[in-house]
Amino acid sequence: MQTLNNLPPELLRQRHTLRERILSVTAADFNATALAVFRYQAVYNPVYKTYLSLLGITPGQVTGLAQIPFMPIGFFKQHPVLSLAGVGITEPTTTFASSGTTGTQTSRHIVPDTALYADVSRRIFEQQYGPLTNFHILALLPSYLERNNSSLVYMVQQFIQDSGSAQSGFYLNDRDALTGHLRTLLQQDDRTVLLIGVTFGLLDWIEEGADLHFVGKSNRVIVMETGGMKGRRKELLREEVHALLTDKLALPAIHSEYGMTELLSQAYSPGEGLFYPGATMRVLLRDTNDPFCIYPETYTRTGGINVIDLANLDSCSFIETQDLGQFGPDGTFRVIGRFDNSDIRGCNLMASL
Repeated sequence: MQTLNNLPPELLRQRHTLRERILSVTAADFNATALAVFRYQAVYNPVYKTYLSLLGITPGQVTGLAQIPFMPIGFFKQHPVLSLAGVGITEPTTTFASSGTTGTQTSRHIVPDTALYADVSRRIFEQQYGPLTNFHILALLPSYLERNNSSLVYMVQQFIQDSGSAQSGFYLNDRDALTGHLRTLLQQDDRTVLLIGVTFGLLDWIEEGADLHFVGKSNRVIVMETGGMKGRRKELLREEVHALLTDKLALPAIHSEYGMTELLSQAYSPGEGLFYPGATMRVLLRDTNDPFCIYPETYTRTGGINVIDLANLDSCSFIETQDLGQFGPDGTFRVIGRFDNSDIRGCNLMASL
């Protein structure tokens, strides 16, 4: 069994060089770095390599991001998507899994380098919100805590550790304790409190009956929803969720995080659902009927969201999601909804693997 530390020297150097480029990537060199990662994964990721072959793609002829085929996200349910699997990387450090209802197949994301995930997610958050040491972090993520393989819980655990705050922590279902602790924190020091919660958990919290207007009056609380009802409540539009939360909490805006098990990079919205992707992330839109038709960034209508996630160095960085979105100004995007069909066209190509 090979590990990342005892790969053949030439391959180890190649991966290390890409890893360093990813950690320091800027907008100016994003395209070049993405193409380098594409060529690497086209050779060393067996699942993605087979997908490209079935599409008739010659990697050496791909010269721009719009030419890169994006792998349907459903492959994470069907296959072990792992770069370097062909040279013996068979025992990952960590495997993250998505939530799912009874009887449904969940996505599995093999991550042999969790340090890269931690470094990238920290950089993305701090570039938008400032140092984690400025925060107390309270997490209301009951559906994720009930599992032991959530990438979101892992990320928030790293954030709590990096914050250096002994007052940070997770809450399962004790929402009264959350309210009391939040009130106490706002009386103690001048750190900002980041309350990050799954949508149904935040809605359950504000319906407990307590007066929560002290949250907005403090000017020191960021409430961030991670999306999803996880089958616990009726699905609502993001605008409806935010309207309920801003009213009950007396806040001017609710922040949002866009991420998923299959991605190691995140995008954050400071309000109104307009997401700013992290430095290692780029969102493209595709035609809703032709997944291989990529729209220009000037496109003004809804399209399917494709994500380039450079942090997915050890899985696949080019993901065709099941989300629908629109471009916003200055590289931002909105998430409008999801495709009605659960299996995006393209998955059938891999059925014989």
